[in-house]
Amino acid sequence: MIELPGDLPVIERTAVRLVVRDAQDRVLLFHTRDPDHPRLGTWWELPGGGMDPGETYAETAVRELREETGFVVTAARLGPPAWRRRASFIHRQRRHLQDEVVMTVRLDAAGPDVDGAERLDYEVEDYFGFRWWTVDEVVGSAERFYPGRLPALLPRFLAGEEIDEPFELWS
Repeated sequence: MIELPGDLPVIERTAVRLVVRDAQDRVLLFHTRDPDHPRLGTWWELPGGGMDPGETYAETAVRELREETGFVVTAARLGPPAWRRRASFIHRQRRHLQDEVVMTVRLDAAGPDVDGAERLDYEVEDYFGFRWWTVDEVVGSAERFYPGRLPALLPRFLAGEEIDEPFELWS
């Protein structure tokens, strides 16, 4: 049994994260923060979010990618949900406990601009930048990431390894 801090009400959900690669093999990460918890600082995270009732992983991935970036792809462009993890973090006034899968998607363009017009209100406040990173830049960075082990696991995941990551208490 996972012991969670008793700091905030808990919301459990299933989520999908995406390793979005451009035509130059760079990975898209959002620079983000939680305005309710400035002590957390800033970090870089993979696009993605919670599944809506009745959605498949692929449907969630396609919807979240469109909402957060403006990129429109079909489910056929997605890689399998080969990275599985359970994590907990605080966001706004809730503690999230979520089961996540990470999938890949490759874009045809090199470093396209992100269009956040369909973002939810809190995403507009939380995401204040984005960057296309090489895998080596992620691996060698001292920045903070979500998932926290992204620098260690990204090369293995992109090489086709199935990953069952242990629980991460991120915040």
